[in-house]
Amino acid sequence: MIIKGDKINDRYQIIKTIGEGGMANVYLANDIILNRQVAVKILRGDLADDEKFVRRFQREALSASKLNHPNIVEVYDVGEDNGQYYIVMEYVDGKTLKSLVKKRGALTLPEVIDIMTQLLSAIMCAHDSYIIHRDIKPQNVMILEDGKVKIMDFGIAMALNSNELTQTNSVMGSVHYLPPEQANGSGSTIKSDIYSLGILMYELLTGKVPFKGDNAVEIAIKQMKEPIPSVCKQNPDIPQSIENIILRACAKNPKNRYDSVKEMHEDILKALNEDELNQQKLVYKYPEHDLEETKVMPNLSRLEKKEEEEVAKPKKKSIKDKILWITGGTFALLVALICLFIIIYPKLVAVPNVTIPDVSNLTVVEAEAELKKLGLSVANDVIEKENDEIEPGKVVGTSPQVGRTVKEGTEITIIIAKESGKITIENYVGTNYKTVEANLKNAGLNVILEAQKIPKDKQNNYKYDEFDVIEQSAKENSTLEPGDTIVLYYAVFTVEYPDFFAENYTVEAVTEFCEKNNIKLEIKYQTNDNYQEGTVIHQNRTGEVIEGSTLIITVTKKTVIEQPSEDEPVTPDVETGE
Repeated sequence: MIIKGDKINDRYQIIKTIGEGGMANVYLANDIILNRQVAVKILRGDLADDEKFVRRFQREALSASKLNHPNIVEVYDVGEDNGQYYIVMEYVDGKTLKSLVKKRGALTLPEVIDIMTQLLSAIMCAHDSYIIHRDIKPQNVMILEDGKVKIMDFGIAMALNSNELTQTNSVMGSVHYLPPEQANGSGSTIKSDIYSLGILMYELLTGKVPFKGDNAVEIAIKQMKEPIPSVCKQNPDIPQSIENIILRACAKNPKNRYDSVKEMHEDILKALNEDELNQQKLVYKYPEHDLEETKVMPNLSRLEKKEEEEVAKPKKKSIKDKILWITGGTFALLVALICLFIIIYPKLVAVPNVTIPDVSNLTVVEAEAELKKLGLSVANDVIEKENDEIEPGKVVGTSPQVGRTVKEGTEITIIIAKESGKITIENYVGTNYKTVEANLKNAGLNVILEAQKIPKDKQNNYKYDEFDVIEQSAKENSTLEPGDTIVLYYAVFTVEYPDFFAENYTVEAVTEFCEKNNIKLEIKYQTNDNYQEGTVIHQNRTGEVIEGSTLIITVTKKTVIEQPSEDEPVTPDVETGE
């Protein structure tokens, strides 16, 4: 159990609980290294025990941390501490869109357009980085006092298996926004996010979700089968141009949806233009459901009656009839032979189907042998792909992928692992910071240096030398990617300057002090008859300074009266004549 004051990873000190859910608990915490408030989301129970999920969660959350957009909650850190898996995010002091809708009901049309414009801009950024959210819902969208919107939970949304409709609050909340293709287990695309955005827009305009049910499965079936209700019928003030955006985004058939979030964004920006308001209601180009072909059966009673009439007629056999019978029989035999050939020949020459095997972790030579053994062809060139789990040079997969059924002889391209561009962090404590900084910058990292002052009275027993690294923001054996930031904290020894004037230091005493404490001394002289010659009357600074600093002192000297030489004539005083 996590309580106030606990530290996660010796860095994030818990202040209070700010949210609880089926997947995770969220805490407000203080980052004691960077001295800022953050939100720490910690996975709960069964999810934290699922090793496969945890690996996927960490990988996807790290991927989401690369997203940089004003309407996306920034991910700072992902890690594990004593079996607790956490994600550290930007702390957003606001409320969720869900709580806003519960409090106010339907929002005004300008508010909805403003919110959707910001959301679509954020999802455009994610899709441009090949990241699909997969769980867009008002519970995952924060709104600030100034109206700014921020979407969160990219990492967790991507890691969850959205095909499993469990009874958790998390999934029950998500299923109201679940695209039909996810509900039937067909997987997600960028069009899946577009569907969820359309449902969210519907809720903002009406104050309620379009499909309700007693359980997740019932709602999912409605997502697949029932058309979305008309927002114009519920509120006649909503123009058809706005409803058409929802209809297109929420089409059951992905072919009828927007091809990209950018298209939806453009439609919303111009939806209230005068020439757009009187649009006709959208008609889908493609069928929303695949219906079986309807076949019209013949009227059997009429055929039977006709046959009876033919039987009642007297039949006259003639040579012409016989010729027709022979011709018809020959034709029928020919047709039968052709049909037989069409049915049997393909089976005789058919190419067998082959299921592509799993050749991961094999060498290229071993994988090639396995594939050729099944009658498959192997491409000369291989594809390299970064992979942290398989040794570089070994196979990570194939294209087409494992499990696909293809024809014998199909060309298969082998995909091999290559070394990740990630940088493994070492323990730099006790090493001169300049050396560490140079090495890390050469590796492509952004290095921030923070000096930690060590007073004179603690230096004798201090375990590190001056300018040694004493702490680092990234742990040993953790990995960073080029462009990431690491903070190095290094020791600097300080000296306390006394007030040399107040303590009656002589120039010799000041010089001795500087030599003892590795201080550079610069002496300036000033004519001053108010103090004894050689008195230290000024210094450039007092208090704590870093060793190696320069001390400038001002020392008094007496006024020098120049006497005329014997050869120089004395000018008489004008007034006295002397």
